[in-house]
Amino acid sequence: MSRIQLDDRYAEAAVLGGAVLGGGGGGSIADGLERAKMAVRLGSPVLVSLDELAEGDMVVTASAVGAPAAAEKFVRPIDHIQSTKLLLEKRPVELAGVIANENGAGSGVNGWLQAAALGIPVVDAPANGRAHPTGLMGAMGLHRIKGYTSIQAAIGGNPETGRYLEVVVEGALSACANLVRFASVQAGGVVAVSRDPVTVEYLRKHAAPGATSQAIRVGEAMMEAKGKGPKGVVQAIVSTLGGELAVQGKVREVRLETVGGYDVGFVTVEGDRKAELCFWNEFMTLESEGRRIATFPDLITLLSLD
Repeated sequence: MSRIQLDDRYAEAAVLGGAVLGGGGGGSIADGLERAKMAVRLGSPVLVSLDELAEGDMVVTASAVGAPAAAEKFVRPIDHIQSTKLLLEKRPVELAGVIANENGAGSGVNGWLQAAALGIPVVDAPANGRAHPTGLMGAMGLHRIKGYTSIQAAIGGNPETGRYLEVVVEGALSACANLVRFASVQAGGVVAVSRDPVTVEYLRKHAAPGATSQAIRVGEAMMEAKGKGPKGVVQAIVSTLGGELAVQGKVREVRLETVGGYDVGFVTVEGDRKAELCFWNEFMTLESEGRRIATFPDLITLLSLD
């Protein structure tokens, strides 16, 4: 893949595959489909590999930060675009592209709206190939660079309830990440974020090149298997990723609370055996009958047969 014209079919594939690679996080399928298809209608976004760009070209990360289950979360499509414009007002750079912060049903298509509105490509090199809970996990090691100054622009919240805010923060990356997380709480749960433009050369070494096209491949396999029913779709996912079907059963209990801008809790599944999945935005652990089966960053995904 060097250059792909994104359309509704690619949008659906990216979102479905992203939902699997999100590992329990990364936003909702409904939100991802809405924004991805809106981007297709808004402009003509293209997906390009790093090889299509020069090593010194600058690329920005598009993200959404917060707790997806928060009752008052409110982010408009325009907020994603405006967050990038707000960042550029503070730190003017010539952008050659935009990357998603991670794979996920919603997060995997972060940046598509900006690409369509600003006439820049989506670059197939997300900051992370799977979804993750903290900003530092998607920082591509920038926090390890001595003296690095992060810049992050965040927008979100419902103006009708007095929650709307716009924030630009600069400073140590960990401090900026914490401030953006706090902003998400004040905005009602989630903010659209644009952050930390870096070079293509840096992305080659520290991002996850090919992760967006991987999500599309998984999604295409799911779409092709729809005629075989839910179990056929599950098998297509397992085969495409080389994964393992660890537990089959029914969800018996879900405990969820939103704390400090994160969704935390656990899910209990009972079937061929009993299992518990602990989550902190994403699934962190999978245990069954006293045995740890998987631990983050292992990809743990819960699939519904409904």
